Amino acid sequence: MIEKHLDILTEDGAMNSFVVHPEEGGPFPLVLFYMDAPGKREELHDMARRIAAVGYYVMLPNLYYRKTREFTLVRDEAGMAGMFRLMDHLANALVVRDTEAMLRFADAQPQADASRVGAVGYCMSGPFVMAVAAAFPERIKGIASIHGANLVTDREDSAHRMAPRIRCETYIACAEIDKWAPPETIAQLEAALQDAGTPHRIEWYPGAQHGFVFPHRTGVYDQPSAERHWERLFALFRRTLGQAG
Repeated sequence: MIEKHLDILTEDGAMNSFVVHPEEGGPFPLVLFYMDAPGKREELHDMARRIAAVGYYVMLPNLYYRKTREFTLVRDEAGMAGMFRLMDHLANALVVRDTEAMLRFADAQPQADASRVGAVGYCMSGPFVMAVAAAFPERIKGIASIHGANLVTDREDSAHRMAPRIRCETYIACAEIDKWAPPETIAQLEAALQDAGTPHRIEWYPGAQHGFVFPHRTGVYDQPSAERHWERLFALFRRTLGQAG
């Protein structure tokens, strides 16, 4: 495996990112990995490695780069407040702009096949992958939102309102216990996707809590549910991105 920590130049500065891909057999289809609210960290690097190991060029950016290059969450009142401040400064339009820079970078990499692009977003990034798919319908071939938060809001740029512009296969994994994505919210999202004719699958994970995929989330991580998510994710990318070379 080849992995690098590098800066990707955007309109707003240098976005520090983790890039990983197999050593041989490329070029590899591109997977954009969008972080959850606790930020880019080694736990996510390991998840990116797992995706890369089955034949993908994976890019994991620090979406908080406008505010900080490194963020370590301390789960106390002050630490959580700091995380929410960082999360709240983001917007779909900013992430789309960052993604444009990521695609430009990938286009210049001989190991990446940026004509075949998939994306996965966790928690706060569930709406981001939908925004990216809507912004780049000719490039994004498959997306997955894993226990995505705030997928339906009153804002004009709410993810569910982007459904008419999302043409790629869309997978939505929903934790049964999740205050950020209650059943009524997911029902609104599903109706929007159905009305738009967006190819999609919404799947509930019984008994799972928000954040169930993360191995370091003590008391929340659910291995059977996490492994199901990996199975679904890899199948999605096989169908929509194909194999390397």
